[in-house]
Amino acid sequence: MVRHLPLRAAARWATCCLAFFGPAHAAAQESVARLTLPQAIERALERGHQAAAAEATRDAAYYRGDAFYSRLLPRLSVAGTVPAYNRSIIEVLQPDGSTLFRPQNQTSAALTATLSQTIPVTGGDVFISSSLSRVSVSGTQDVVTWSSTPVTIGLRQPILRPNAVAWNRKEQPVRKDLASRQYLEAREDITVETTRLFFDVYAARVALETARSNAGVNDTLYTLNTGRFEIGSIGENDLLQSELALLRSRTSLDGARLAYERALAALRIQLNMPLDTPLEVVVPAAIPDFEPDSARAVVQALQNRSVVRDIDLQDLEADRRVAEAKLNNGIGGTLQASYGFNATAPEASGVYSNLLEAQRLTVSVEIPLIQWGAAREEVRAAEADRAQTESRAQSMLEQTAHEARFAALELSQAKRNLALSATADTVAGKRFEVAYNRYVIGRISIDNLYIAQGEKDEARTQYVRALRGYWEAYYRLRRVTLYNFEREEVIR
Repeated sequence: MVRHLPLRAAARWATCCLAFFGPAHAAAQESVARLTLPQAIERALERGHQAAAAEATRDAAYYRGDAFYSRLLPRLSVAGTVPAYNRSIIEVLQPDGSTLFRPQNQTSAALTATLSQTIPVTGGDVFISSSLSRVSVSGTQDVVTWSSTPVTIGLRQPILRPNAVAWNRKEQPVRKDLASRQYLEAREDITVETTRLFFDVYAARVALETARSNAGVNDTLYTLNTGRFEIGSIGENDLLQSELALLRSRTSLDGARLAYERALAALRIQLNMPLDTPLEVVVPAAIPDFEPDSARAVVQALQNRSVVRDIDLQDLEADRRVAEAKLNNGIGGTLQASYGFNATAPEASGVYSNLLEAQRLTVSVEIPLIQWGAAREEVRAAEADRAQTESRAQSMLEQTAHEARFAALELSQAKRNLALSATADTVAGKRFEVAYNRYVIGRISIDNLYIAQGEKDEARTQYVRALRGYWEAYYRLRRVTLYNFEREEVIR
């Protein structure tokens, strides 16, 4: 007579099979990396490729801002031509008015040092420069000339034209703050993605355990039903149904193994771990005990999200385009003035003696007369773009508030769903155990047993989904508000 295993014994048998035939034996369990959800998130934020990319993006924005402010400081530069050589036949005007063509070799060299400073208030530039040059001509007559400008002080100032420096100074702090907030949101995106992959592994592991348990139970049931069929207590249909369930459970077990390995590999990539690292996830034992306030979520989102600073930047850029359209198409000009000293001599030793004053003043004016309405239309187009920006900004703010409000509501609902799913999982497990024991003693049909088994598996799956849904909703609320409701502090 065949001795049949009760449900708890079958479960223990399945566990033993897992330990023996699974990828990790008992002796290797000590080397398995056990990761909780907070540990997985911390590793992803510290070592993950996505975190490194987000940090590099933020740093690039910071460096560009530092470069802008550095360019507002005095700049010292040296430029020159050392040397320039030209050999050609040139036209030479003769005293009698005729022209002769003569070969000429010319070598020139020049060096200029310039100290310049941008004037942010006006958008102009002031500079101090010093230069030295030499020209050597050989041909029908050899000539060597040195020329120097020991010091020149000059100014170049646009008149009635856009001040790009002033606009950039207004935009730069907004850009830096925007980059900082986008970096925080990128980190929260990594947190949400890591949570998803973490629970992918957990769900796959639970599915594998369920598939392995079902395979063991169905094997026991098939052995039991084979004995019952031999003594004629059940029909062939019940035996075939039991065999079919066994075959399906083994197929499900193979698929569950593959899904589990795939989920593990995806999590290892997210955490930047070697693909052969033994890994086991440990789900949180408890959930945070707080109730998110949807009104506070909206307030925090409108204060902390990057979209707020993005809107500020878009408003500045729109105002800048309007101002530029008005000034670029109207009356304008440029003032250039310089004062210094220069001298020339046939030898280098004499170019700093007997200096002469060098003065220059240029005022160029541009007055558009006929534009056929182009200037007016450019201004209207810029103003229309600004109106579009304002409408889009209002829509973005409303969408941000909408996301924050419903993220808080979804977290509250996820918390209730988790409690209900946990109760349903317990009830379904007990029901299957009762059904199994009743089937073993012949009190219910095999159809009722398989119904109870399916409901047990479904309840377990729903519980895993509810647990996953809660933690994803928890971190999604952090993402859309940049606020930690559990600690009641802004995420920095």
